[in-house]
Amino acid sequence: MYILDYLPKGRGDLPPHKRHPTVYGIGENQFTLLELVPKSDSSFTIGERIYVGKDANKRQKIAKIKGRINYEDMTSSAHGEMFYVILDIVKNNKERFLKFYNEAPAISTRFHVLELLPGLGKKMMHDILEERKKKPFTSFEEMCERIDFLRAPDRLIAKRIELELTDPDQKYRLFTRPPIQKSYY
Repeated sequence: MYILDYLPKGRGDLPPHKRHPTVYGIGENQFTLLELVPKSDSSFTIGERIYVGKDANKRQKIAKIKGRINYEDMTSSAHGEMFYVILDIVKNNKERFLKFYNEAPAISTRFHVLELLPGLGKKMMHDILEERKKKPFTSFEEMCERIDFLRAPDRLIAKRIELELTDPDQKYRLFTRPPIQKSYY
């Protein structure tokens, strides 16, 4: 789990009697957004990686997981930091995302998963497919060297993850879980 925002005095939009210290985080596997309750006397930095697994004894900074949330439930500060934290997660898990570029399948005869990456057009998609047939990609830098005009393939993935988290109506989810369906009854 990576920290997106820390509110030591709680959310300012809540009445004072309902304010409690709050932490917003994003998971590194399915990019799940969570609201967390910190242990007292804990402090956090944006982008910090912390443990929030099931073993409460290993949780050094988090008292409990309040629950899964959607993008619109977070603070504007968390919104502003999210892309950069996602990009760090992508860079720290290069093998996983290089595997995506090396193995991404076609969705249909006319549409490929790679086309879902914002800013990646048909020509660049064809170039990636041709190059990966010759030899799998071993780094993002190597991808850029082998494919003309490709810049920052890690940023393309981070932008796709951000899009999946910010737009609940995305038809295809390559990296994230669907948003929580809220009932209004």
